[in-house]
Amino acid sequence: MSSKLQAIRGMNDLLPERSPLWQYFEQHVRQLMAQYGYLEMRTPVLEQTALFKRSIGEVTDIVEKEMYTFDDRNGDSLSLRPEGTASVVRAAIENGLLHNQTQRLWYAGPMFRHERPQKGRYRQFHQVGVEVFGLEGPDIDVEVIALSARLWQALGLIDHVQLEINSLGSLEARHAYRATLIDYFNAHLEQLDEDARRRLDSNPLRILDSKNPDMQALIESAPKLIDHLDEASVAHFEGLKQRLDALGIEYVINTRLVRGLDYYSRTVFEWTTTALGSQGTVCAGGRYDGLVEQLGGKPTPAVGFAMGVERLILLLETLDLVPEAAEDILDVYLTGQGEGVDTQLLVLGETLRGRLPGLRVQVHCGGGSFKSQLKKADKSRARFAVMLGEEELAAGTATLKDLRGETPQQSLDIASLVDRLSRWIDERPANSGLSTRL
Repeated sequence: MSSKLQAIRGMNDLLPERSPLWQYFEQHVRQLMAQYGYLEMRTPVLEQTALFKRSIGEVTDIVEKEMYTFDDRNGDSLSLRPEGTASVVRAAIENGLLHNQTQRLWYAGPMFRHERPQKGRYRQFHQVGVEVFGLEGPDIDVEVIALSARLWQALGLIDHVQLEINSLGSLEARHAYRATLIDYFNAHLEQLDEDARRRLDSNPLRILDSKNPDMQALIESAPKLIDHLDEASVAHFEGLKQRLDALGIEYVINTRLVRGLDYYSRTVFEWTTTALGSQGTVCAGGRYDGLVEQLGGKPTPAVGFAMGVERLILLLETLDLVPEAAEDILDVYLTGQGEGVDTQLLVLGETLRGRLPGLRVQVHCGGGSFKSQLKKADKSRARFAVMLGEEELAAGTATLKDLRGETPQQSLDIASLVDRLSRWIDERPANSGLSTRL
């Protein structure tokens, strides 16, 4: 007997009862990006493995342990994308989007990493990201932070997240700091774990991001990168803080914040929460001025962020900020019984959808008594049931029943039915299917 077919571990189905919450989140994201003038970019989930080796860095957990990598039939090494920035940069270079122009872009979609699945961290996960190209001042860094802050406000999360910022300085400043850091850790080699020793020569800054509790005191006493910044980076960081202060966006300076990818420079930031235990980072980003050139383009300043959708959905649920299940997922449920009525129900459904494009209509199919059909209408959470029998069919009328209110049911001709439903559409609250407990 063949084994039972089921989803791959760490790759989850999104079932219909949970879809409204994701749609609620995505709706806010789309509205926000339009408010700020950001344009959507969609890239393939498969890329050449070399793209991620060159952007993320070969001596990283992502490339060494977590990527889904395979050779295709042509012998080319391909990988499912583990993050979105490299793909957007590749697409922007390939399609000439960066030639003497600025770009404000955003993306949303699935990413893939072979990690141990746990709540809020999956092997297929979804991200929303922002990437801006061609602007080098701290003003654009602050804009992308302000954009994310506005999303937290819209979702009711602003009091439950904290902004942490740091500066990684220029490449030259980091190289000088790197030598200082290597000397420091070499002097305490016996306190380093195996992972830290492996990274000591290849990328010692990663040691600062270690979660090993036995190394925290050593890391806390390490030289601070912020004390070794070049003059221009200091000015950039001061400009960042001044603008955040002007916008009233609160922050803390975290000198140990280095981010996990090799392509960052100067500004780095994270939005964190204490509500999710160890999965505390819900959005992270920063400036990566060298990545475009690193991937074959002309030197181009760039800044962006990525946020984990599953983790934010989990945060909304944990804080009881989930939108209530829409009571009017449907507006109208059409029921009918009798000779020729099923055909006329289909006709009426198309008529209503054609005349009232904002109306959500479902036609009952499969027959059954009026009583059973009305039970299904009620279960569908529609606001109205429209009943059509042989008498109504002969008279050219239909019966409108308010399933959620006290209004008596009415017998209406089709024109009056359309008018009645049109007036109801105009009167109902905007986004009535996405009411929230905020």
